[in-house]
Amino acid sequence: MSVATPLSANVLALDAAQAVDRICAAIRAQVHSDLRRKGVVLGLSGGIDSSVVAALSARAFGKERVCALLMPERESSPESTALGRLVAERLGIATVLEDISSTLEATGCYRRRDESIRSVIPEYGPGYKSKVIMPAASGQAVFRVFSVVAQAPDGRQVSARLTAEAYLGIVAATNFKQRVRKMVEYYHADRLNYAVAGTPNRLEYDQGFFVKNGDGAADLKPIAHLYKTQVYQLAEFLGIPEEIRSRPPTTDTYSLSQSQEEFYFSLPYDRMDLCLFGLNNGVPATDVAPAAGLTVEEVEYVYRDIAAKRKATSYQHRQPLLVEPVGEIRP
Repeated sequence: MSVATPLSANVLALDAAQAVDRICAAIRAQVHSDLRRKGVVLGLSGGIDSSVVAALSARAFGKERVCALLMPERESSPESTALGRLVAERLGIATVLEDISSTLEATGCYRRRDESIRSVIPEYGPGYKSKVIMPAASGQAVFRVFSVVAQAPDGRQVSARLTAEAYLGIVAATNFKQRVRKMVEYYHADRLNYAVAGTPNRLEYDQGFFVKNGDGAADLKPIAHLYKTQVYQLAEFLGIPEEIRSRPPTTDTYSLSQSQEEFYFSLPYDRMDLCLFGLNNGVPATDVAPAAGLTVEEVEYVYRDIAAKRKATSYQHRQPLLVEPVGEIRP
């Protein structure tokens, strides 16, 4: 695709009505004809992406054929459940509340994570909260290292750089949250003969910002082709409540409040979208920088970071490997 320069900040504008009609037609065909299911199950987090997928599903199948799951655990924000209920009520779709705290406790999710944190912050214990962060993007050619921020019961905060072992241990433990939620989604999908709808946008899907066999698992992903900026455009068109549209994107995975930028992207989604669009369409960093409000060096750094994440997370997209082909692959 050829893009005129300099890049315009509204290059990602779309015809929302046309996009909604196209997506709804596609998911009806996918669920009914390809998957042979009667409706859709999805996890409703109170975030913009799951809210838009819920609204699209309700338009495609009718509110009676959409089952929205609210799946809090003891460290998730109460606001997430409240906002999930709000959008479900607005759409008129059914919700099922599934608190997954006891399942996570049984798997050792919290215990295993805390043990990894204590390897770098020995005093970490009951009553503490935490999150994992990474340095902001810059034009400097530096190797960014993850850190853990811990908050003591008295409000005092301490941070420490994570060793590779500690980082991997924390991520492996917290991944239980996404995998348990997906297990619950497929239970209800099997019970209802519905398909499971995933909710990643293009930025998340491209950059591997999902857990394999967790939130990365789904039967269909209706908005994976849309930049997050475009998801917000659809949200406005679909009447998603302002409380959700104005809420900053969060991971809602760690006990301390954490933005997606802190944990993974390092830039607000609108700037990341422009950089991803620029890289995808061969737009020089010099033409992306003014539109994104970044320096040329910063855009070049983000270009390299996007490419590095694509390589590092290619495993996320891989299907199981076979020694040799097995029979005929049936559609």
